[in-house]
Parts: sequence; C-alpha cells; structure tokens
Amino acid sequence: MLIDVIQSLSSGRGVDWTQVLAQVLSMAFVVLCILPLHEFAHGWVAKKLGDPTAQNAGRLTLNPFASVDLAGAVGLFLFGFGWAKPVPVDPRYFKNPKRGMAVTALAGPVSNLLAALVGALALMALAAFATFSQAVYFLFMLLQYYVVVNVSLAVFNLLPVPPLDGSRILGLFLSDKALALYYRNQNALMAVLFLLVVSGKFSGPLSAVQGAVTRAVLAVARFPFQLAGVL
Repeated sequence: MLIDVIQSLSSGRGVDWTQVLAQVLSMAFVVLCILPLHEFAHGWVAKKLGDPTAQNAGRLTLNPFASVDLAGAVGLFLFGFGWAKPVPVDPRYFKNPKRGMAVTALAGPVSNLLAALVGALALMALAAFATFSQAVYFLFMLLQYYVVVNVSLAVFNLLPVPPLDGSRILGLFLSDKALALYYRNQNALMAVLFLLVVSGKFSGPLSAVQGAVTRAVLAVARFPFQLAGVL
C-alpha cells in the first residue's frame, strides 16, 4: 500500500513507479466501483429480507458519489483497508432481527470475494492467452493488486469488531445482554483495532489470513483453465 511507498522513499530505498501506478489505479477502481458494490450488496439483501430503508434513502445504487467516504478512501490508499458510507439498515423490518442483520452484513464481504474472483479469472485468462508485452505486464500487476485489495477488504470486514460486518455476524451468536455490552464498547474496540493496524502489530496474522484466502481465490480461478489444458 502507499504507506509502504512512503516508508521506502523516506528511508532512501528505490520505488518501482510502474508498480505504484498499477496499485493506485487498482485501488481507485475499488473506491469508485467495488466499495459502492459492497454497500449495494448490503442494501439489496436487506431489501430482499423486507427492509426498504436503503432504497427509500436512495442508497440502493452503484453510484460512487452516493457511497464514497473520503476518510475511508484515504485509508484504503494508505493502508489497504477502507470503507464507504454505510447503507442504512433497520432490523425492525426483519422477521428475525439478529439473523437478518447477520445475513445483510455477510453480503458485503461476499461481494468483495466475488469481485476478487472475477479479477482472478481475468488474471488467469491473461496468463493463458496474452502474449507478453509491457502493457500486458502492467495489466497483470493491476489485476493482481485488484484481487489482493478485494480479499483484504473481505477479510478485514469479517473481523468481529464494531462497526465492521463481522460484528453483525457475531451478534447472531450472542445473547441480547452480551450484544448490548458488546456495542456499548464498540468505540474502544475500534480504537484498539485501528492502533493495531496502524502500528503494524496486527499485520502478521491479518496478512497470513489474507494470503491464504487470496491463494484459494486464485486456485478456484485457475481450475477451469487447468481443466482446459491452457495453464
């Protein structure tokens, strides 16, 4: 992420500007297209479960101007973790509020994993059929970053820390009393998570999970090409 570029420049190490450009372009696409898709997925699933709140608020849309959050976009560029403006959800519309919130929350990370899979399929098609050139190499790097960023967003959002999606999923398994206590302390929990991410203390375990999920996505995308004998 760009924080790595800044650290390299400040320490006098060299930077591959072609890789930086590919990284920036992939993240710009994620900010403008995939973060809105993430929020759209939340709103769409909520509507299917009976909650029209997002639609009534004009948030059941892929328009990036309705979803982009400046701080979340900056966080994505710098650290690889970002967010958009959350769509409004009213659990009172759900027959089972806890289950409805959990399923609605899960829709966001799933949309990121599906977006990563689409990028991985494009990556494998490029590897199988494209003739090497500098343009193809640049596109290959761009797709790699795109896959990694989407997987990172999915994994990060599944952390069981409010207000991330994982907290809504965890809520399905907590009693009402435990859930109330959980959300009363959400600001402290999020502050601790933020400090761990920024300090790099959490980067090891998080990177290990992200790496495992990325390899799994790439393996799934590679399978049909291997089956066809082109990879």
